[in-house]
Amino acid sequence: MKVLFVAAEGVPFSKTGGLADVIGALPKELKNLGINVAVVLPKYGDTADEYASRMELVHRMSVQVGWRNQYCGVLKLVHDGVPFYFIDNEAHFKRPGTYGFFDDGERFSFFNRAVLEALPFMGFQPEIIHCHDWHAGMVPVLLTQYRNQEFYSRIKTVFTVHNLQYQGVFPKSVLGDLLGLGWEHFNVNGVEFHDQVSFMKGGLNYANALTTVSPTYAQEIQHPFYGANLEGVLARRQSFLSGILNGIDTEEWNPQTDAYLTRNYTWRSWKRKEENKTALQEELGLRQDPNIPLIGMVTRLAKQKGLDLVAHVLHEILEMDLQIAVLGTGEAQFEELFRHFAGRFPDKVSANIKFENALAHKIYAASDLFLMPSLFEPRGLGQMIAMRYGSLPIVRETGGLKDTVLPYNQVTDEGLGFSFANYNAHELLDTVRRAVKLYEEDKEGAWKRMVMRAMRADFSWGASALKYKELYEQVISD
Repeated sequence: MKVLFVAAEGVPFSKTGGLADVIGALPKELKNLGINVAVVLPKYGDTADEYASRMELVHRMSVQVGWRNQYCGVLKLVHDGVPFYFIDNEAHFKRPGTYGFFDDGERFSFFNRAVLEALPFMGFQPEIIHCHDWHAGMVPVLLTQYRNQEFYSRIKTVFTVHNLQYQGVFPKSVLGDLLGLGWEHFNVNGVEFHDQVSFMKGGLNYANALTTVSPTYAQEIQHPFYGANLEGVLARRQSFLSGILNGIDTEEWNPQTDAYLTRNYTWRSWKRKEENKTALQEELGLRQDPNIPLIGMVTRLAKQKGLDLVAHVLHEILEMDLQIAVLGTGEAQFEELFRHFAGRFPDKVSANIKFENALAHKIYAASDLFLMPSLFEPRGLGQMIAMRYGSLPIVRETGGLKDTVLPYNQVTDEGLGFSFANYNAHELLDTVRRAVKLYEEDKEGAWKRMVMRAMRADFSWGASALKYKELYEQVISD
């Protein structure tokens, strides 16, 4: 089976968010299952030289973007046994960062067309093109123009939604001027979205199968609160939609081998976490005490992450005997919120308004609890990483958070963390209180057992890859 991934970013070549981690990890796992998998990405200007210098030129060609012909280079580099192809055009991609530019409509119109034009020169004829998020959403639409050519005639497409909020919506003029598509595609069952063109909607309407990154999110996005005005499309195509829970890189996130930690540990030696806690308390200027519960937050500081709930009750949370370590950047109001409380309670709150990979690892290892009260969360990485490090998550029951964090049940002594259902600040506060109470009153009993269960939970990519393989087989056979 041959599968081609198409995406805007992928570790280690480029990264904006969690999509890049998926593109870096999933192809390796599929390869281990015997699937012949390759990846296509844009070649960005800030790709590290250690990779850019090793790329070989496969082909040069012109790609038609509307009425214009534009240069396209096709480069190749094999990484971890997976062939990566790169679409090269300096006018579009030689700039810092990945996307979020004023001309993204033109940039990714070019990219989607270039992928299809480059295929015959790659020496790789896929049975399935697996397109990720809006940046690759027009590939299934453009493929309709190639169906009369033998090379393309049997190719099927899978489209994965990583975050429905970002849809790639551009003026309707892009349909003809940039994509070279006719007006027959500009309708409610095509790419039309409030009299504009939506790349996301193109993928949703034209792909042979749809997936998203957790089973609960697949259900949620069929309803108005989560559907971002596309719930009607998703409900109509629900028989083609499945939710496959994505995993984490268990080599990078491994407390037994993590080089950033003061002391490595496993679920059998979880008490060694305390050495990481006191080391982090010293580094961040918090009161050093291994017995005080430490709440970690490694997050984008945005309303989506539930930080307006935190803002409502943070003063009451800090009335408890606990500490909070925050790492992240985002909306100014939340950056200022944590700076303010760190100034008022310097021995209890550490606000690190930046992103630093080493510190992220240290917070996961040092914290006893990990706070993620998200408004919505398609998958969520933080809660899975936290559990692997023995930090019990406090989450709202939404998306991937609901799918991964089994809430603590005092009667049955089951659970992997703590959760609350409604988007309500006082439900969050009550859940924090319950978690802190268990830590203080039964640390060597129920708490210890829950930490050990959480650390042994399997969030690797293996199970996810098997489900993708089953989906591919089904799509090919249909």
